[in-house]
Amino acid sequence: MKRWSKFTLAGLGLVSASGVLSVALGSASWNRKTAQLVARLLQPSKGKEAKRVSFQNFDSLPAPVSRYFRLALTDGQPLIRNVRIHQKGEFWLNDKWIPFVATQHFSASPPGLVWDAEMRMNPLLSVRVRDAYVAGQGMMQAKMLALVPVMDEYAKAELNTGALQRYLAEAAWLPTALLPSEHLQWSAIDERRALATLTDFGVTVSLEFHFNDAGEITQVFTPGRYREVAGKYELTPWAGYSRNYQERDGMRIPVEGEVEWQLPGERLPYCKLRIIKVEYEFAGFNP
Repeated sequence: MKRWSKFTLAGLGLVSASGVLSVALGSASWNRKTAQLVARLLQPSKGKEAKRVSFQNFDSLPAPVSRYFRLALTDGQPLIRNVRIHQKGEFWLNDKWIPFVATQHFSASPPGLVWDAEMRMNPLLSVRVRDAYVAGQGMMQAKMLALVPVMDEYAKAELNTGALQRYLAEAAWLPTALLPSEHLQWSAIDERRALATLTDFGVTVSLEFHFNDAGEITQVFTPGRYREVAGKYELTPWAGYSRNYQERDGMRIPVEGEVEWQLPGERLPYCKLRIIKVEYEFAGFNP
């Protein structure tokens, strides 16, 4: 992320030199490309047959996982096809917390996400960030004022793995996506922890899920997620935390969370967010 700081003055110069029109055109182009990516994400999920949750299927699951599903879901409810989530939060960038607003789209089957955020560096300068996992490929793009490229990473093996880990970590926002299937399996660790393993496009990732007594997912953890350091990727322990569970469309989901890298003797939180609005579409039950 240090690469972003050197573009700040360049971005401010762009505002004075090119004016509002260039910024507006850049924003329109960014929004159009995001819409195209979201269309790719959601198209394969259309037309899925209507299926419903059955609590009887939870008896063979690890105990904390069974408690979670009985808390988060309603017996007989339809499965989630996709969801759009509106967020506000802060991102650690250039040694300070930067406010952002974001819209995130998820597809449950096949798994995928598109996160489109606007970070406000200062009153005159914003950064648009797009983080995605679509059809087995991860991507991360960022532009100052939606015009000046800062980052453009695409379809690297490390990025694909990290993006699929992100999807799995955030699937508590669409809890039926965590139900066991041919692609996702649960294995027991102890009364408070279970391991979820997800496979997609030949890539397999696992995360350790932590649950409280009520059954809520409070933490996800992996000892190795790829972190960019000086232009290279290094496996680093990573954790995400969720809290403040609330009911949305008959399901209980966390509406606040944060994530961090865990270095030896040091924790590096880098994103904190809260959910403002959630819009679900259910398989077989929406036009």
